Amino acid sequence: MEQFFQQLTNGLAVGGIYALIALGYTMVYGVLKLINFAHGDLFTYGGYLGLTLLTSFLLQDRMGVMAGIGILTVMVMGLVGVMGVVLERAAYRPLREAPRLSAVVSALGASIFLQNALMLIYGAQFQTYPEGLLPQTAVSLGGIQIPLIRILVVLASIVMMAALYLFVQKTKIGTAVRAAAIDQGAARLMGIDVNKVVSLVFLIGPALGGSAGLLVGLYYGRVDFTMGWVYGMKAFTAAILGGIGNIPGAMVGGLLLGVIEALGAAYLSIAWKDAFAFCVLILILIVRPTGLLGERVAEKV
Repeated sequence: MEQFFQQLTNGLAVGGIYALIALGYTMVYGVLKLINFAHGDLFTYGGYLGLTLLTSFLLQDRMGVMAGIGILTVMVMGLVGVMGVVLERAAYRPLREAPRLSAVVSALGASIFLQNALMLIYGAQFQTYPEGLLPQTAVSLGGIQIPLIRILVVLASIVMMAALYLFVQKTKIGTAVRAAAIDQGAARLMGIDVNKVVSLVFLIGPALGGSAGLLVGLYYGRVDFTMGWVYGMKAFTAAILGGIGNIPGAMVGGLLLGVIEALGAAYLSIAWKDAFAFCVLILILIVRPTGLLGERVAEKV
């Protein structure tokens, strides 16, 4: 039973990271019907920028560990969010009226450019976070010792996902985002600046992805310039699993994917953990082709 709960919490931590990345995919797809293949690389930049800022400003020494990590998270989210806006203006907006294949090719080109630029700046070797950054302590839950860093990753993921959900559902700007996702033409007629909505989506999505990259660095203690491909593919799978274009679906899909991987690796075979997730995805899509929570599709009459 202890092993089960250990793997369950590990799966929730990894699944929370998947969910944060998946939200970027699903928000962009919901508004533009475009898969941002460069999103995984923006996630990687979050991990590297977190390491650079951490070692340059020594926030944990000046402000304390928790306050320093909080400020670091805000800085990383801001920088990666700005990168997302610049990416949209440079690679996607000029092709918005072009055939969809042109935007896909542009996304792939942006992904290759970002990954190789990161390699040239930091080198091809993996980079390690400072040891002992967070207390290596465990919290007792029902007699089971759970590492503190694992609990912090789960809580941070849940807080950011809840904040995004409330922002989209309860604010006027969130209403504008939902309106643009349903029908951009009608949204323009209602006075919504769709270009600003798209820029906002490319700000929020990469910002969440950047925070996920920072969480990976803190959780595993290392980052690699190619990790955006692996995590991006897993997050894209999570978005499809929950229902691409559906924000709660991306959250559920990410958490479920992480738990499936963790339990499959623990009780069956770690070598097949990726296969378990994709097998579950295939089975769910056979039963529900639109994903667990279904894609939000506007019904026009």
